[in-house]
Amino acid sequence: MKVSYNWLKDFIDFDVSPNHLSEILTNLGLEVEKTKKIESIKGGLEGIFVGHVIECYKHPNADRLKLTKVKIDKDNILQIICGAPNVSSNQKVAVATVGTILYDQYGKEFKITKSKIRGELSMGMICSEKELGISDNHDGIFVLKSSIKAGTPLKEIIKSETDHVFDIGLTPNRSDAMSHMGIARDLKAVFNFKNINYKNKKYDVNAFKIDSNSNNIPVEILNPKKCYNYHGLTISNVIVEESPEWLKNRLTSIDITPKNNIVDITNYVLHHLGQPLHAFNADIIKNKIVVKECDSKTKFKTLDGVERLLDKEDLMICDDEKPLCIAGVFGGENSGINNNTTNIFLESACFEPKTIRKTAKRHFLSTDASYRFERGVDPELTLFTLKFAASLIKSICGGKISSEIQSFSNHPKEKEIVDLKLRSIDSLIGEKISLKFIISILESLEIKIVKESKENLLLKIPYYRVDVTRPADVIEEILRIYGYNNLKSSNLKHQFKPKFDLFEPAKVEKSISNFLISNGFNEVLNNSLTSSKKTKDKLNDSITILNPLSSETSSLRQSMINSILGSISYNINRQNRDLKLFEFGNVYFKKEKYIETQKLCISLFGNIFDENWNVTFSVSKFYYLKGVISNILDLLKIYNYNVEYFKNSFFLEGVFYKTKGLKLIEMGLLDNKLLNNYDIKGSVYVAEFDWNNILKLAYKQPIKYKNLSKHPSSRRDFSLLINDSVNFNSIKKIAFKTDNSILKNVSLFDYYKGKEIPSGKKSYGVSFSFQDEKRTLTDKEIDFIMDKLFVNLQKELKAELR
Repeated sequence: MKVSYNWLKDFIDFDVSPNHLSEILTNLGLEVEKTKKIESIKGGLEGIFVGHVIECYKHPNADRLKLTKVKIDKDNILQIICGAPNVSSNQKVAVATVGTILYDQYGKEFKITKSKIRGELSMGMICSEKELGISDNHDGIFVLKSSIKAGTPLKEIIKSETDHVFDIGLTPNRSDAMSHMGIARDLKAVFNFKNINYKNKKYDVNAFKIDSNSNNIPVEILNPKKCYNYHGLTISNVIVEESPEWLKNRLTSIDITPKNNIVDITNYVLHHLGQPLHAFNADIIKNKIVVKECDSKTKFKTLDGVERLLDKEDLMICDDEKPLCIAGVFGGENSGINNNTTNIFLESACFEPKTIRKTAKRHFLSTDASYRFERGVDPELTLFTLKFAASLIKSICGGKISSEIQSFSNHPKEKEIVDLKLRSIDSLIGEKISLKFIISILESLEIKIVKESKENLLLKIPYYRVDVTRPADVIEEILRIYGYNNLKSSNLKHQFKPKFDLFEPAKVEKSISNFLISNGFNEVLNNSLTSSKKTKDKLNDSITILNPLSSETSSLRQSMINSILGSISYNINRQNRDLKLFEFGNVYFKKEKYIETQKLCISLFGNIFDENWNVTFSVSKFYYLKGVISNILDLLKIYNYNVEYFKNSFFLEGVFYKTKGLKLIEMGLLDNKLLNNYDIKGSVYVAEFDWNNILKLAYKQPIKYKNLSKHPSSRRDFSLLINDSVNFNSIKKIAFKTDNSILKNVSLFDYYKGKEIPSGKKSYGVSFSFQDEKRTLTDKEIDFIMDKLFVNLQKELKAELR
């Protein structure tokens, strides 16, 4: 929010430099992010003096130039070459002397120097109004009144206003500080506490006067729950034209472009007092003002020319026939003020913050008015503001107040009394502040002390402080004025011994992240909000956002897969096609209650390894990803899990890992129909871990160790002909079921399917490793187990030896 130094002085007259004031505001919690010096006339007319042209004749070497002698004072007569057609002798003119800085139309500075023009010396510049920055007039030089004394600084004749504008990073809770009056109110409190001299300037509306009741427009409120206060009146025979300079300077200082005097006054009052106003063209209002909701899908064209479909919850300002304005948000195209307007209806109201916030979000609108109504304005200020603005319009725009004030008040309930325990102040702050200081600060903040005792203070908080509701809030207010920097530092009285757990969830997550990164994966981080259109999962109970910012962020994700696909699509569109990505994040469900579950998602797209002369082989992405999963489970000491094949709405084919009734991982090749939603052409392999279940099992197996065996191992192989439906895991289970004492490992070393293999069959080359820890095995023992194993494979899987 932008705050003008000069504007603040309309409320309190003080002698504090802009730099010092910036420091005070920041210490008050109104952090000044930037300070900018502005001038109504850039450069402030420094170095410009009134000159008397005592001689003027044609330049000897140029037809269109004139040679002048200009007297600045009795000791300085300057020769200046001028090309203006209206320059002549005995004129009083504005002279920029050598060394003066002027500015062009783009704000770029240029310095006046001594120079020769066509062989003649020029010692300055006779300026036009445009060159001085006074106006856009560049028809000739600026001729002053003859009575003005030569040598007079021009800044003493033409006043240039210099101001400093503070850019304040206002926190959302401080709706009371969204005006110059609100900032000045805080400054008065701190000036009182620090004994800084200032003079308070009070505003009243004693000049307000109703001239007649000739143009009365009644007001009807159909939904008082959404409209706390509404006040309105008509002003007739106004003249809509350009605003006076002081008003334009105020608005431009805070980067608001002046439009016309009526609109400018409403903008000025908004930033002056913090109360939004709206001015309607009274001549287009039919019979009365009605505050109500319209039917859903009602069409309404706003000031920006956009036709919008209203929602049944939108509060509207209407007349007997049509909507005129979205209440507290944006005006209508046909009810606004233009240069032909002569009669206006002026509105000052206080609406329910929740209603305004939802309407603004629903229509993707953010205005100065909605920004304040959303956070809460002072319901006790609406009537005062109406009278203040109406009086200002009369004085600037002419016209007469031609109706009684049409008022409706539905004040929210009285704010609860806050019971502030004095001991809680000392406890929370950490040091004792005298009761005298506390009472002084509270009174300067307009917090009324209802009852005072030795133990506590009962306080009534003003309506405009919507953020102060608890004792802790009051203590924060006391500290703001007292000054956080005034608190004494002290040593800690306690020793903190943080608990160290090697296997806490954050450390486990970090170790797996490091493992994946060391294997060439990149971590991504996506928004947990996603589009309900792109998700392909058919899970029920999805959680949708009531007021989404866009359709792309309309629901909470139920799977990490959609997020990772968005990242893949984003990278593909930027010519990055070899991707190994992973992401930790949460997914959300609603059943009997809201459920939030953590997931880990790993994905592969494109080449696994970078192109290189020494990489001549291709790798199966499925088995590469399966290997990564096995390594992760091994790192987490998770063993004895089952792997089963499956298909669902995400996976064209895949496997899932489970153990002890817990589903751990889904992994496989994604369905092309899902990839089409993201314009991805190619195969994407994904593994999604249920990280909550993973953490339940991680590092639960005790670490065991044993000596290396002194006895050799033996290996035997089978070349098996089996049905297509049989997987390696089935063979492994049968092998260990046959013998689990000396059989140590089973592995698949070959797979073949071709001409020599019957239809519906495939060939597996399987190796079996045997070892005994206490003795060397004989061939007879191993052959006995191999024979028994083949019988079991033949019996259960109908396997044949090739």
